[in-house]
Amino acid sequence: MPEAAAIRRHFLASLQAAEAPHRPYRHWLLKQALPLESAAAIVDLPVRPAEIDDTQGKRDSHNESRVFFAGDLMADHAVCRDMAACFQAPETIAALQQATGADLEGCYLRIEYCQDKGGFWLEPHTDIGAKRFTMLVYLSTAADGPNWGTDIYDSEKRRVGRAPAGFDQGLIFVPGNDTWHGFEPRDIKGVRRSIIVNYVIPEWRARHELAYPDQPVQAA
Repeated sequence: MPEAAAIRRHFLASLQAAEAPHRPYRHWLLKQALPLESAAAIVDLPVRPAEIDDTQGKRDSHNESRVFFAGDLMADHAVCRDMAACFQAPETIAALQQATGADLEGCYLRIEYCQDKGGFWLEPHTDIGAKRFTMLVYLSTAADGPNWGTDIYDSEKRRVGRAPAGFDQGLIFVPGNDTWHGFEPRDIKGVRRSIIVNYVIPEWRARHELAYPDQPVQAA
């Protein structure tokens, strides 16, 4: 399986080749965001999807069931350690800042592993505030997976697009007061898998969610 440096080189090549639409806000669409071996290893992690009746349109409505590349999961699984090392690396931080304009210096890495099932939905929201950067990498293997991408809205909260969500495709945006996105209810047969990579401000309270709670990121 690729180690952190190989994951980083692969990801940075994908970032460099990403499409970057400007409407309704600047965002980046990635293809083959991760080495396929790494993406498959994430899918194979021994983590069962949580049984949630209703998300109430928010991920934080069931915080106790959320899974992060941190603590025991990082200690026990090489792919989690290597993914975290990739996105903590100064070279990655420098490339992300240059490509997107995000101010990441002094922030902390947070990687969530999501496994959404039927009934999942998210209301339109912006991620503004404590998150300085958001990336989703879609890892669904189901036939309908490509239709399970993030919905993108304009300033009036009208859906204007949907991120392509084929296996190993990704979406990046820099949270702002116009970055409306969500997940409209749709039929999910199987599991909608993804990772969400955030860089969050030092004041982030849930330190157990962070890959390196005592190590802020720095650019090369």
